[in-house]
Formats: sequence, C-alpha cells, structure tokens
Amino acid sequence: MSWGQDEIVVGKRLMVGAGKPPVIGTATKAVPGSCFIEGPIHFGNPRKSTFIPQATLVVAGLTNPDTATPIIPGGLCGTNNSPYSLAVIGDACIFDNLEVNRTIHAGNDIIAQGDVRSKCGVHRLSAKKNFDIPHPSKKGYRLRHTCPEGPSNDVYVRGRVTNKKEIALPDYWKDFVDHESITVSLTPIGAHQDVIIKRIDSDMIHLQSKGGMPIDCFYHIFAERKDGERLIVEYKGKSPADYPGNNDEYSVSGYHYDVKEN
Repeated sequence: MSWGQDEIVVGKRLMVGAGKPPVIGTATKAVPGSCFIEGPIHFGNPRKSTFIPQATLVVAGLTNPDTATPIIPGGLCGTNNSPYSLAVIGDACIFDNLEVNRTIHAGNDIIAQGDVRSKCGVHRLSAKKNFDIPHPSKKGYRLRHTCPEGPSNDVYVRGRVTNKKEIALPDYWKDFVDHESITVSLTPIGAHQDVIIKRIDSDMIHLQSKGGMPIDCFYHIFAERKDGERLIVEYKGKSPADYPGNNDEYSVSGYHYDVKEN
C-alpha cells in the first residue's frame, strides 16, 4: 500500500522480480518485513562509473545531503574525509571472491584457509614471516615471533636422547632431504660425555660416548630439502622476477609464482 506522496509502505514482504526465494519464506511461512529484489540494485553515488554492470548489488559513496554526517570519517571505499559506502554491524559472510582495490583495515586477526598473496609493485622492506598472538603470561601484552632465514631450503628436527645411542630420523626424510647436507648439533646434559657422531644413515644418527657412558643430550638436526632446485642466494636483477632459477617453487613478498593444479 502507499502512504503519502513519497513513501511506499509494505506490511509483509516486498517482492520485485521473478521467483520466490526460500530465504524470506513462502506461502504461510512468509517472513514479515522481508524483501526480495532480483536486481541489479544501486545504492549511493549514481555517477560512479567504476562498477561493473553485471553486479547484483552496487554500493557507491554516500551522496545524499539529507543524511547525518558520519561520526567516524573515512569510508570503507573512499578518502579519509568521505562518508562510509558500506557499514556492517555484526558478522558478514561472502561465499565467493572478495576484491578490494584499496586498503583493508582490520581491528583484529585476518584468518585465511588458503594462501595470502601479495601483488604489490614496490617493497622498501622485505616482508618477514611471523605470527602475533596475545601474550600467554603478561596481561595486556602481545607476543610476536619471526621465522629464521638462511641461504638454503632447510628443515629440522630437535629433541632429547637419553640412554640411547641412536636418534631416529623422520621416515619421510629419506626421500625429502639431501642426505649429504645433514648436520647435527649435540648439547650434553648434566656432565661432559664426549659424545660424537659415529655415523649418519638415511634413517638414523648413530652416537658414541667416551667409555660407553650413558648418553643424555639435546640434539638439533638440519638438512636441506631436495624436492626442487637449490636456492640461488645472490643474483643480478632489479626485482624477484629476475630470479634466474625456477620461480614456480617460491612465494615472494610482492610477487606470487605459485601455480596449483585444480
């Protein structure tokens, strides 16, 4: 029904277009106050020409002079002095791709189930791989760790060996690492034991102590991966795109060369 000269009041459901989507109810189960519009729908600045016409919903910058000035300036899509194009109080869910051409400001964590890829053009400081979490023991503090970096694609295992003369390597190391690249560091616990590496097999590190005394030590074992080419540490070029090796094996800050099979 109509009300006045400018307003349209719908007491039950507003249906514009073909079909009856079940999300707003059908027949006697209709949801009062619900709305279905087949689209396309455009809200905001009508002169915004950057949107694609295939979109079901287009949300442009706010241009209505009758609306109140936003309390917090700086829109989700606009300059620091423009009103919000879109404001959501509560959770939002997007089932398909989300493309953002400007800055994403997150007040909390950004959680990704897949790769986080960067396609920026210029980096003045190379990104560091890290994690940042609430501090486990200091209230009001946070804890940030960063990944170690080196001139080879290494993996490692560490632990403690007690009253044994062997350290078992992971089963997958046999076909995963270069056997000749294995290095072992040992730290005796409690007393000097003169522990040495007697032999390195593909699946085992054999130890020997002075006089056969019991062995109790920490170990740290590194090895270089062999699934792919060796890392070229220094090369001539102006960007990661000039890397002389196989860039398909790497994901570099500012460039992404990862190609996955569907």
